Amino acid sequence: MTKVLRVFASMRHEGSATRDLAEAVTAKLRKEHGSVDVIDRDLAVDAPGFVDQEWIGANFTPKEDRTEAQKARLTGSDALIEELKAADVVVIASPIYNFGVPAALKAWVDMVARARVTFKYTENGPVGLLEGKKAIIATASGGTKTDSDIDFATPYLRHVMGFIGIHDVSVYAADQMMMNEGALESAKAKVAA
Repeated sequence: MTKVLRVFASMRHEGSATRDLAEAVTAKLRKEHGSVDVIDRDLAVDAPGFVDQEWIGANFTPKEDRTEAQKARLTGSDALIEELKAADVVVIASPIYNFGVPAALKAWVDMVARARVTFKYTENGPVGLLEGKKAIIATASGGTKTDSDIDFATPYLRHVMGFIGIHDVSVYAADQMMMNEGALESAKAKVAA
């Protein structure tokens, strides 16, 4: 069975284009793979904490040398990473807020992009450790065109996924919705195709 992790970054529940687009993506995955096991991570409801001095200290202490307090400080990050590791497909449903990703999604990235856990440094540079997965970015914007010079969200998410080893990344965008009322339906049609 295909395991799907859906990360919802929109702070809206009602009328959220990215949540709607993620549902279309999930329906397509069910059509392609039959039954899928879906895990939802809703950052509007359960946002991860931010990196702080204690988190950094715990993260950079070798695992075998961590105190109980340091282990406790990393439990949220560890849980998010386990969700990510367990998934075959990661669906990131994110609006573009002020040209970038919502703060809660940036916090999620900070919790899952961990040296020696989801990537490692080598003499040739960083190498992602989560190979063999697929990521689908379902994005929406009011005025920003996806992959334009002012879109700092979509390229960032592609880069982060590749950085942790997920190189198979697709993007479905309902962009410039304030100027194109058919943007969401057009994006859903692309998903279905």
